[in-house]
Amino acid sequence: MPHDSTLIPTLVIGLVFAFIGGFAVSKLRLPPLVGYLLAGVAVGPFTPGFVADQQLASELAEIGVILLMFGVGLHFSLKELLAVRRIAIPGAVGQIAVATALGAGIAHLWGWSLGAGLVFGLSLSVASTVVLLRALEQRGLLDSANGRIAIGWLIVEDLAMVLALVLLPALAGAPAAGHASPDLLPLLGWTLAKVGGFLLLVMVVGARVVPWLLAQVARTGSRELFTLAVLAVALGIAFGSAKLFGVSFALGAFFAGVVLSESDFSHRAAADSLPLQDAFAVLFFVSVGMLFDPSILVREPLAVLAVLAVIVVGKSLAACGIVLALGHPLSTALTVSASLAQIGEFSFILASLGVGLGLLPPNGRDLVLAGALLSITLNPLVFAAIGRLRGLTRRLQASSPVAADEFLPRELDTAPAQTRERVIVVGHGRVGRVVVQGLRAHGVPVVVIDHDLRRVEALRAAGVPAMHGNAAVAGLLDSAGAAQARLIVIATPAGYQSEQVIRLARALNPGVDIAVRCHSDAEVHALSRHGIGVALMAERELAFGLAHYALRSAGVSAAASESALDRLRRDVANDDTAPHEPNRRAPELRRDSADDVD
Repeated sequence: MPHDSTLIPTLVIGLVFAFIGGFAVSKLRLPPLVGYLLAGVAVGPFTPGFVADQQLASELAEIGVILLMFGVGLHFSLKELLAVRRIAIPGAVGQIAVATALGAGIAHLWGWSLGAGLVFGLSLSVASTVVLLRALEQRGLLDSANGRIAIGWLIVEDLAMVLALVLLPALAGAPAAGHASPDLLPLLGWTLAKVGGFLLLVMVVGARVVPWLLAQVARTGSRELFTLAVLAVALGIAFGSAKLFGVSFALGAFFAGVVLSESDFSHRAAADSLPLQDAFAVLFFVSVGMLFDPSILVREPLAVLAVLAVIVVGKSLAACGIVLALGHPLSTALTVSASLAQIGEFSFILASLGVGLGLLPPNGRDLVLAGALLSITLNPLVFAAIGRLRGLTRRLQASSPVAADEFLPRELDTAPAQTRERVIVVGHGRVGRVVVQGLRAHGVPVVVIDHDLRRVEALRAAGVPAMHGNAAVAGLLDSAGAAQARLIVIATPAGYQSEQVIRLARALNPGVDIAVRCHSDAEVHALSRHGIGVALMAERELAFGLAHYALRSAGVSAAASESALDRLRRDVANDDTAPHEPNRRAPELRRDSADDVD
């Protein structure tokens, strides 16, 4: 291996510094991404010590953006994308126009040219793909109605930026690659034709070829080959879309995921690509930090504050006003506003291209980077502020029958008051399905929460209120009506998440009864400390059933066998209260394999 290779040092140092920074800031109760950004500053060219390869880090980060957008596409069907077009298209266009005007106005006050102002304003108008998706995912909003609106909004912004990147050379008087004339109208028409051709090819041809290809690979029984096929599809389509059609990597990967979302392999593909998404997304934040020159905070603090105000305040108010003007509830306006109150990768690309074309002064790129770093750091605080307004949002929603909560299906929100004492069943696999059938057979109102979107859709089609997502994520239980629930049944095999579900449920409804499915004595012991109604270990209940049958088959009378079974249950219960061995301590809640999802 050549000694001057920069790939391994950049990768290793970037991840190590990101881990150190993320762990350090988490101790201060700050989001880990702040630590990732600071790690980038530490290994960047503007601070002493090791300097990572900036170009290489950016390319590694691009892989993370591709995989992340591919994962979003896997959970975002074309039908859902078209469903939000009435708000996403006018909303994104209007918000881009407002942010661009604000940025151009500030640039005019600084004495910049009109072209510089337009590039600067456009750079401040588009949100970061990685930051938006991470924020929605962490708050359980990715699959909500509001989350779909925010993602649709982001897709429209990305399309607009693709056009801007093609038209900027013409605006600067430089012919675009492959065109002899800088005339805007032919260039715009050609760009739209290429994007349309890409969408047609992917949605028509890809919808048939990609699922068929993964089906053939799945039949080989090789897990690593299937993972490789998923990565090849995501990266291949993203690369091809950029080279052949001029579409961004992120947008190409998103539509590759949309194509695959309608197949039977979407959830497996999402699970296989998740670890790589996480690792490379971290490198994205590190690469952003590497571009930042901290000295600009001292050289031009007022200019930095003005840029930050446009991003966090101007864009948010514009988005909020547009959403409300289009007739959507305040909760939707707040979620979209918080999601877009930052800038990222497209902003860097636009600013760099503007500098290269002589439209934007180098100082403008530094201000864009400063705004990006600070807005990404502050974005969790913006979401926290939005959370404090949720009480007001709910009161406004309660007074308006149109403004349904972003998570709730229509049938949940409009249910009569006497049916709101429901049972919430978390997980609709082999165990949860039986529980739901039994409750519905006796007319008990049930709400199901499940991570599998296809199960949720099937339940809704059958008339069963169901919500898609992870019950361990804050917000989902609240939206399911946990505050009014009489019982919560946790029927999933993911025992390590049950404690978090119980804590969230108790915070919403301290008196709610809870029944939990367990897999070991350690889980039973740990979860029983929360004062739940019952914690049942599947293997033990099976053992009791077999013991009862064995006693009856051996000729023991019904009364004697029931008495023996009662003694056995008491003995086992007493064992549960005894001190556990070190290898069975409560924190050791087992993580079930990915295949044990029922």
